[in-house]
Amino acid sequence: MTNLILRVNVTAVDSKYVTAPGNFVDVAVGDSFIFSAGSALVADGLSIPGQTDLNRAATVLAPLASTVVAHYFLADVSVNLLKEIHLAGNGNYSYVFCASFDNATASEPQLEAWDDATLATYILGCLGSGLPSSSWYKAICTTTTIPGATWVGTPLAGAGVSNVILLNAGAGALTVAKDLYFNFHVKIPAGYTTPGQYLPVLLVTYTTN
Repeated sequence: MTNLILRVNVTAVDSKYVTAPGNFVDVAVGDSFIFSAGSALVADGLSIPGQTDLNRAATVLAPLASTVVAHYFLADVSVNLLKEIHLAGNGNYSYVFCASFDNATASEPQLEAWDDATLATYILGCLGSGLPSSSWYKAICTTTTIPGATWVGTPLAGAGVSNVILLNAGAGALTVAKDLYFNFHVKIPAGYTTPGQYLPVLLVTYTTN
């Protein structure tokens, strides 16, 4: 049996989990991610906001250019607080999202995005409306390398080989316990009118012996 804990770095220090475990928070059942422009009421360390405040802090879109979402939060229900994932986004940071495995795996873990927990479809607008290459959700494996400034990333949608992230940098299944890393951002196309209506699911999939 191999267990996975997803952790997020909630500091501005780009450090590995093994180096600075206190910089990371475990993602637990019931937690969620919030992507926002931020506001006085949608900010690090504040109570998890209601829908009205989230709507007021929605990302303002440009009519002729795509927009990268500015703020990424973990809604930590255990303490009812927003915890900003400061290094998430398209900056040059590696140790942001950490998938910690306590044993070997039979397949290489990979990051996927789906419409909902049934993992059956990827037709939401944010995932490209059935065209995976148009997904707003972009990710990059940073287990072995830094992503580079203003990286583009791979659009996530479904389980197709061109629209997932191999978290062991393509090196295959894990032979020992290991921490794998990725970064993530949301890039919304120009002119989109309802970016906040979607609630897709992000997950790490793997098999065990």
